[in-house]
Amino acid sequence: MAYFLIMMTSVRATLPNFHMLSDCFHRLGLEDKHNNQLTRTNFLELSPSSVHSQEPSNEKELVHTFMQRLLTVDYKARHIINAEPTIPKIQHTGGDVYHALFKKKTVNRERKQDPIHPMDVQMAVFLCADHFLRQTIVTKLQECQYALPLLVPNPFTGKIEFPLWTMRQISKSWKRTDPSHQVTSRTMPMYKAETPMVAFFRFGSVSSSKSQLMNSLINERHNTFFHRHCPGSSRNRLLMDGVVEITWYLPSGKSTDHFPDCVAFCNLHGDSSTNATQRKIVTEIASTNVVFLPKLDENDNNMAIVQELYNSPKPLIVILTDEEDDDEDAVCEIGKGKYRMGLRGRNHCDVSDALRSVIKNCLLRTSKTFRLENMTRFSELSLDEHNQDCQRGKEAAKMIMGFLERKDPTTVKETYLPYQGKLWHAWCQKNKDLRRLQSINIEIENSRIQNEMIEIRCKQQAHEFSKPMQGFVGNLDSLSVNEKMYFLKWIRILLDEFTSNKISDIHQEYDKKWSNLENISNKLNATTFGLEHMLREMGQIYEASISENRGMIRKIIQDFTHLPRLAAELMRSGIPMELMDGDAGHVPLIWVSAVLDELIKILGDQRVFVLSVLGIQSSGKSTMLNAMFGLQFAVSAGRCTRGAFMQMVKVSEEMKTKLKFDYILVVDTEGLRALELAGRATIHHDNELATFVVGLGNMTLMNIFGENPAEMQDILQIVVHAFMRMKKVRLNSRCIFVHQNVSDVAAREKIMEGRRRLQETLDKMTRLSAKEEMYDAECFSDVIAFDVQKDVKYFAQLWEGSPPMAPPNPCYSENVRELKKDILSYASHTHGIKLSQFRTRVKDLWNALLNENFVFSFKNAQEISVYRKLEEEYEKWTWTLRSAMLSIEDKMFNRVACGTVETIDREELKNQIAATMENVQKSFKLYFEEDDDKETLIQWKSKFDKQIQHLHEDLINEAKRKLEDNIKQTSIRKKLDQQIADKEKILFEKCKELALKLKENGNSNNDSEAEFEKMWGKWVSELHEQAPKIKDMDMLEDVVNILGEIHESALVHERKKYSDYKNICSVVDYNKYVLLKKRNLWERSLKPGDQKLIQDLILKVTEEVKIKVNSFPFAVQGYNPSYIQDIARDIKKQVQNFDSSHQSFDLKKEFVIDLSLFVFEDAKHLITELHGKFKEANDPFLYLDQKQIEYFKVFEKYWQGATSAAVLGEQICHKLKQPIKQSVYNMMATYVCGQMRGKPPFNGNRADLEKYILRSLAEQKGDKNEKFKKYLKYMFHPRSHFEIFIQESVEKYMRTENLQAVSVIKEYLEEKERNVISAAKMATHSMIYMNVKSNADTWLKYFSNNLVDELGNTNIHTRVLMSTDITDYDLLVEVIQKELSKVVEELKCSLSKLSSFRPDTSRERPDEILIKHFCRCCWEQCPFCGAVCTNSQQDHTGDHNADFHRSLGMNGQHYKDSAEFCIDFCTTLSTFPYKEYRRAGGTFAKWGISTDFSELAYWKWFICEFQENLEKHHNKTFYDRGKIPDEWKYYNQIDATPYWNNK
Repeated sequence: MAYFLIMMTSVRATLPNFHMLSDCFHRLGLEDKHNNQLTRTNFLELSPSSVHSQEPSNEKELVHTFMQRLLTVDYKARHIINAEPTIPKIQHTGGDVYHALFKKKTVNRERKQDPIHPMDVQMAVFLCADHFLRQTIVTKLQECQYALPLLVPNPFTGKIEFPLWTMRQISKSWKRTDPSHQVTSRTMPMYKAETPMVAFFRFGSVSSSKSQLMNSLINERHNTFFHRHCPGSSRNRLLMDGVVEITWYLPSGKSTDHFPDCVAFCNLHGDSSTNATQRKIVTEIASTNVVFLPKLDENDNNMAIVQELYNSPKPLIVILTDEEDDDEDAVCEIGKGKYRMGLRGRNHCDVSDALRSVIKNCLLRTSKTFRLENMTRFSELSLDEHNQDCQRGKEAAKMIMGFLERKDPTTVKETYLPYQGKLWHAWCQKNKDLRRLQSINIEIENSRIQNEMIEIRCKQQAHEFSKPMQGFVGNLDSLSVNEKMYFLKWIRILLDEFTSNKISDIHQEYDKKWSNLENISNKLNATTFGLEHMLREMGQIYEASISENRGMIRKIIQDFTHLPRLAAELMRSGIPMELMDGDAGHVPLIWVSAVLDELIKILGDQRVFVLSVLGIQSSGKSTMLNAMFGLQFAVSAGRCTRGAFMQMVKVSEEMKTKLKFDYILVVDTEGLRALELAGRATIHHDNELATFVVGLGNMTLMNIFGENPAEMQDILQIVVHAFMRMKKVRLNSRCIFVHQNVSDVAAREKIMEGRRRLQETLDKMTRLSAKEEMYDAECFSDVIAFDVQKDVKYFAQLWEGSPPMAPPNPCYSENVRELKKDILSYASHTHGIKLSQFRTRVKDLWNALLNENFVFSFKNAQEISVYRKLEEEYEKWTWTLRSAMLSIEDKMFNRVACGTVETIDREELKNQIAATMENVQKSFKLYFEEDDDKETLIQWKSKFDKQIQHLHEDLINEAKRKLEDNIKQTSIRKKLDQQIADKEKILFEKCKELALKLKENGNSNNDSEAEFEKMWGKWVSELHEQAPKIKDMDMLEDVVNILGEIHESALVHERKKYSDYKNICSVVDYNKYVLLKKRNLWERSLKPGDQKLIQDLILKVTEEVKIKVNSFPFAVQGYNPSYIQDIARDIKKQVQNFDSSHQSFDLKKEFVIDLSLFVFEDAKHLITELHGKFKEANDPFLYLDQKQIEYFKVFEKYWQGATSAAVLGEQICHKLKQPIKQSVYNMMATYVCGQMRGKPPFNGNRADLEKYILRSLAEQKGDKNEKFKKYLKYMFHPRSHFEIFIQESVEKYMRTENLQAVSVIKEYLEEKERNVISAAKMATHSMIYMNVKSNADTWLKYFSNNLVDELGNTNIHTRVLMSTDITDYDLLVEVIQKELSKVVEELKCSLSKLSSFRPDTSRERPDEILIKHFCRCCWEQCPFCGAVCTNSQQDHTGDHNADFHRSLGMNGQHYKDSAEFCIDFCTTLSTFPYKEYRRAGGTFAKWGISTDFSELAYWKWFICEFQENLEKHHNKTFYDRGKIPDEWKYYNQIDATPYWNNK
């Protein structure tokens, strides 16, 4: 406010109403917006004021109300009144009412504050606005057919401003009629238009309104100039005096035109005598001057000015408002070109007609014309274009236009924008052809097309980065934000100026010729050159620069990676961004994705509500969106929207309390049934566009123009088809039908009938589309939530009369505001989608549209993406349950070991995991209810809920089984434990006796140690002789013997000798193992399907044997040959069952024996490990052998004279060392698993893990044959390879230095140390509290019980004598503290590296935990290529899907009766010729195979890399029809795993 006062003070001499002006700006809330501080953002943000259309409740709301109405092109924007309704005051006199009429009202000396004049509101906003907002204001004013400010006195600076820049983008169209009555169309920017100009002035105070009379000359039905009788007008007008406004009369080429050509009208507001500068300029540029005077008076000082005008050669018309004219005629010519008119007593219409005739005559007599651009010569004016930023933007734009100077507009686009022309269009067509292959040799055609696409990119890159584009991109990168906006505006202005004449000529050619229209259309397309084409060129330069460049050589190597950032910055600034190239009919996915990625970097991953619009051409879609949100979609005549553009509307912070998103992303599209597309586009194009637009939008506005039933039926069929597709792919969009140009929206009956007809048509179209899409729907509401009463809007005609002079219909603006409120009301109940999700949806929709089967392709891509995210969450939920159960198991195993638990109650386990399960269920429910893709997720909710329940039950059952087995083992070990305890007591006593004896004899330390060694060996040998022996196993001998008993012994030895069994899982041809049945003699070998069945049998048997081995009671009784016999009989039985179910062949005996030998060799490692654990746990000799150090310590302490408390304390610590160590091992197993699943490759979904496995295979080092063998393992035994990969990953993880793990171990050990000390102190306190007699056994019992959950069995076996020796338990605690500290430090040193852990030391190996966790998934393989389903659930619903389908040749498939590999991929075969592959039934019907070229490079590289290995392994060749395309040979390992390496 202070600065405002200073500024106003500086011009106080010329502004006597200073205080009133400052008060006016203060009342409007603009006192701090003086220095062009109002911007477009102030009014274009979605705020409460932009939604509500009620009258302003206070004066500070006037500005926003005016602007919001103006932005919706409502010419009633000026009709803003902030005044209470006038209520007559009651003045009852109590006397004669009639006489009260003559009684004068008492004068109130306190004057009431005048309301703010509407034009003061307009001018205040204009004066406070920056140049871009001024442009918007002027643009909207001219759309409302209002006069525009031409000369504006600025109260802040005292200067008279000429806003030429502001009016640069005003363009008008009219039809000129020449004297021969020929009509010619003209369209041009008004700053260039040379027209006659009629200027109106007023001197003194006149009784008639000058502005009102001017309105009647131009448009009798519209107040082009605001006048004293307009709504809201008041006596005090502060900012309009001295303002010159301009408007143009635009003829329509009809006989009713007032003037035959365009005429400008200027109006100097206020008394012209006090605005000399404006008067001087306007009279100089005018063709005809019109002066308003109250009457002629020679003594009037103003007559000198009138005389000056009279003496001018220009025509002059003097209008007298208060003087009666004695002439009968309305107009009197008083001299050549000089006229006089009197208004008093004359009919207003007669005056208008007469004045109009006089002006026509005057204009015929003068050739003087006016051009806005020429007004820059007046030095008195302050030109807005002199702004420094504007000048820099203009200079940058003119530099670029300099390259186009004197060039043919029809060729410049082809010359300077070569990337987007024929080459780009050819690439787009090839990209479509790639999805619709129809050759016999699919892969060869596929390679040919891809090669051609690469060649096209090469040709694009062969073009130099043109000079105009270099300048364009350079300026976008270097200019400031404001300079950049000016630059873009200037580029638009200058490009329109460059092409306008040529485009006008082509349009004239259209009108004259009705033949060869296609060539004219092509010429028009070539000439059309705008900002959108330069941005499109940027996109193509970027796409070509980062495309696959094998063999591509660039003339100039440049970095174009910054281009998407520049485009994203423009999009943030409000520039519409092209989403679909309308000329090519293609979405440049690489470019669009990159721009959206950069936008996310700039804004963050904001939430957007996507609003799209669809309708026939020229139905007013862009006009409606621009009016609704103040956007900048192109609506210029003759240049309809092509393709699709997107623009963002920001939601204000205040509005975010109601809306759950940050932006509305508006998508405007080209019209359906576009005439210019008729020659090259069909209904297919419209269906494609409609599906794309409807799929993108959270809501789609269906724009219907006019009331032609045939046109409406055509568009509705397309729309219904699109929504039905969305329903099938679970994209629940919403739609509102906007019925524009309805002649009488007030007729209720007509509207009701229209809605009824629309509903009937929609239902009819639904039934027709349902047949085509094979979908069950009878009415439109079966497809989408639709209420014909709420979701159909009727819009009034846009124009109130006939263009070009007709103003917009206020009812149209009101309809727009109502629609906007309804849209936001619906949007408030949604969360929209994130920008990253929008980017993905664009990609998925477009890729699906390129494929012929849209529904399957999109559903597959979109659902797989959502499903993968769900799998990641599912993996977290299941790990939470599994890790919780592992902790519960640890605690329960400890209790079992101590004997505190002898039976396992299932409910107890269930209760212990209940809290974890409840948290998982809460997280599960929240995810399905609040995730952005909840509509898609809902189909899997029940299945995943059941899977979690099943896992929960399985974990409980598995834990119960393991604990019960442990109880059995503990029970069996009781006798052994008692024996060990007895032997330990004996050893303890012997050590004590020996120590005391040697001490009495005075032996030295060395002698005593040697004596102990000697005696220890003797004692253990004596004890060992009494213990039962555990035999070593000889499994392989048992296998041969048992198999010899079941089968033929000689044959078993023979098969064992030749070792063929070792490769049975990777055999390509199983013909040597089968006997073909006689009835199939014409079949020379097994069918590929039969080969696959045999291979599946081998895999099944192998996996089942592993499960069976783990079920045997190794922990209780160790290895037993009966296990081998059990497995061997099972294998034989399974083979027999397999044989009986196949009629075409029998499996030979050799197969059963080889399979058995293979399976037993595969299981040998597991059986050996399980037996080793049993032996280690149950052999007393091994156990006692490990106790030598511990008992030497006992011996040593007694020899040194220690008390029994000291000896027991040390013995306790030694006893605790192993349980603590084992506890660490158990903890680390869970910790390692948790850490590994939190990082790649185990932190994603199953498909991500598959990528890492493939990458690890590609990165193998060493012998090529060995590498190939691993690939074979992966391809033919995926689960086995998967398990090996997990095992190797765990080993690798545990070999690496891991400071975090070491820190965790230290903290864990310290915690256990605290637990032990606490248990010792609690045992002592218990002895005192219970008043128990001094007995070490009792103390040890308390002590051990306190450590049950932490460490398990910690019982110490003492002799009775020692038990009674101990009396000082505080001393015992001190000893434990001291000795335990040493033990813990020792453990810290020994466990200071993760590599010091062996996986088998923990109760359950970490790799086994991870295998259980990750291998509960689907292992089905593609019936074509053998790729593994990547679903994370074992018995999942829906189709099997694989991300990494392979070439059929890798599986050994070949052309019939030849040795030529089939190199085709099933992802291409599924488009043609096996499009209907599901009809084959069986496993084929359960697989979803969509066209996808993204991952195929891996297997193409693999085939080239291991060609010889594949040929040798399968005994086939890559020859003739199976020849490897040359293009494949360019792939290297980096191409094979492009983004996997960056993940």
